Amino acid sequence: MFKNYSEAKEYILENNIKIIDFKIVDMSGRWHHLTIPATRFDEKLLKDGIGFDGSSYGFLTVEKSDMVFIPDLTSTFIAPFSEIPTLTMIGNIYALKEKRERFEDDPRYLVEKAKKFLVDKNIADTALLGPEFEFYLLDSISVKNEVNHMEVSIESSQGEWNAANKENNTGLNIRNYNSYHLDKPFDTNSDFRDMVTLHLEENNIPIKYHHCENGGPGQVEIEVCHGDIVEMADRTMKLKYILRSCAAKFNKTITFLPKPFNGECGSGMHIHLHLFDKGKPLFYDENGYSKLSQTALYSIGGLLKHAPALMPFTNPSTNSFKRLIPGFEAPVSICFATANRSAVIRIPNYATEPMDKRYEIRFPDGTCNPYYAYSAVLMAMIDGIENKIDPTKEGFGPFDFNLYNLSEEQKKSIKALPTNLLEAAEALENDHEFLLKGNVFSKNIIKNQIDRIKKDHYKINEMPHPEEFKMYYNL
Repeated sequence: MFKNYSEAKEYILENNIKIIDFKIVDMSGRWHHLTIPATRFDEKLLKDGIGFDGSSYGFLTVEKSDMVFIPDLTSTFIAPFSEIPTLTMIGNIYALKEKRERFEDDPRYLVEKAKKFLVDKNIADTALLGPEFEFYLLDSISVKNEVNHMEVSIESSQGEWNAANKENNTGLNIRNYNSYHLDKPFDTNSDFRDMVTLHLEENNIPIKYHHCENGGPGQVEIEVCHGDIVEMADRTMKLKYILRSCAAKFNKTITFLPKPFNGECGSGMHIHLHLFDKGKPLFYDENGYSKLSQTALYSIGGLLKHAPALMPFTNPSTNSFKRLIPGFEAPVSICFATANRSAVIRIPNYATEPMDKRYEIRFPDGTCNPYYAYSAVLMAMIDGIENKIDPTKEGFGPFDFNLYNLSEEQKKSIKALPTNLLEAAEALENDHEFLLKGNVFSKNIIKNQIDRIKKDHYKINEMPHPEEFKMYYNL
């Protein structure tokens, strides 16, 4: 938003800004914040930064936990719904060694390094990403998990289970798997999405469109216009923040949980990908498969080869793998195809012009840290291009048929994604050298991510589940 301190100060004075709020991201992709009065915002702060405890973010140990963040003026945006006029800035994290330097494991620094690696390799100067954000907009959520009581209760006025409700029922309940692109008045969340869209546009997050998704109890999708990888990582964090702020104003709650409902559609975060160099699209070839260039196919080869190892960053929750089951437009087969939603990589059949030619990777979800996830995806693409990994020669397709209907014999010939976090962690343990290139990822990040998701896996795996009581209580 601002190029220098003078521009920021002028805006603060002209718009009567009273509060400056700083956001810093942790390893899991959550924002933390620290706030100062606008009168304290000066050039010295932009030079010296603000100290904080890095151990509380999971970055450093307690005995060596002092860190500093310095606000990035270009990341400034207007905080929606603040009662007091507030500007928000994202901070870059610095480590205190012999001299102050960017912390190598700062998620925001990681995506900058990945972009630089792409440029330094003379592959491209722009990596455009277009995430599709699927989520559920709900009325309420309650959770209780104690020694003798396990319960989750989710409420949505749109839910099919409310069809028999005799109080204030307007008959707008939606059957399961039956909400895709529904019109008003059945689309009861349309006004919410309209308001969110305007706030996002005001904060430099252009929106392609929004609509109801297929999940009956309030599933929706917001698709953003494509943007460069560094900017898109910031936009992802801003979008989640603005969405949740708007939901609070509507007395609603939002979840990006991949599978909040049993027997209902899950929520993913499909990512459209294409590369450009000096404005020239690198993924188009009139004579290539589905009009894809060899560069595009090599990048697909890299993504498919490393797909299992990407999942600790793209699908880092135990719940992620409850979505990745056949039959719910969630891919499990490691392959590529045109217009095929059952493949891990889908090439949109409608994107035929050179500037639009791209593909989408369909297994990531919204529980990821976008800085880590986008960086890992780009590193796999670069590895495929550098090493000329041909996806067809590797046995990844193209498979232009419904992969959900494979026979047991056919399934054996097509590799599948990991089925839980433990398998994903093991895949990353065995395949991470491509992430270390250019010092983009550190061994510390990889180790910490593996340790974290393994811990989550064992924690959930050890807990009794209510369904087990139905199945085994009387045996």
